[in-house]
Amino acid sequence: MNRILVPTDFSEQAEHALKVAAMLARKHGADIYLLHMMEIPMQQIDPINAHSDVPEALFFMRLAHRKFEDLMENDFLDDITVHETVKADITFNEIKEACKEFDIDLIVMGSHGASGLKEMFIGSNAEKVVRSSDVPVLVIKNEHNSFNIRNFVFASDFKNDNKETYKQAVKFAELFNSKIHLLLVNTANNFITTYDSRTRINDFIAGQTFENFTINVHNDKSVEQGILNFSEEIDADLIGISTHGRQGIAHFFNSSISEDLVNHANRPVITFKI
Repeated sequence: MNRILVPTDFSEQAEHALKVAAMLARKHGADIYLLHMMEIPMQQIDPINAHSDVPEALFFMRLAHRKFEDLMENDFLDDITVHETVKADITFNEIKEACKEFDIDLIVMGSHGASGLKEMFIGSNAEKVVRSSDVPVLVIKNEHNSFNIRNFVFASDFKNDNKETYKQAVKFAELFNSKIHLLLVNTANNFITTYDSRTRINDFIAGQTFENFTINVHNDKSVEQGILNFSEEIDADLIGISTHGRQGIAHFFNSSISEDLVNHANRPVITFKI
């Protein structure tokens, strides 16, 4: 892990994510790329205080730069290389492009989640990034004084298209010397026996050298609820899941479990793109 991207709107949730990113960067000698997605709210420009010869974009660029300078005063960023970057576009493709431009290994971002009608029609910013990102996304909801991953839940249907994402999860677990709890959630609408579930998981991990894991089959009303309940039972430090990155009308009719978890889980969630 060499380069960590942290999108920020300078909110409390974004600062929680930056603190976690700083812990990761310090532990692994990584650089942080702090990205502000700058939207230019024309109605908020004060014509009295803003000089008429300064274009609106430049005005907000300078405002963002001052916020970066204030942020850099925090002790938790001491001795960490932080690169400042501002994008004058609020579209989430900018984050994807920034990952390519800076060869990013991991995105760490804050989220307050979304629910109800807001979730249906808008969704959280983190959900939108998860949907479009080709690199792993670590979503942080709360403040962490330390970020140690002892128990890492990797939830999956354990079909072949998830094998590459499991390899990514193993690499992440090895960074923290974590135990991975492989989890298959059984529901009434998609029932598979415990024997068949365990057989499928064992076939899925066959040939892998990683040995610090447990195999778990959990019955629940829904896959999402099963992941949340199991993670609560074992006091998991992190939930990991694969995402297909559905977009547009396909996303509306095929709600992604990973995106729902990003919105609803109080624990950190990391997603890996299939």
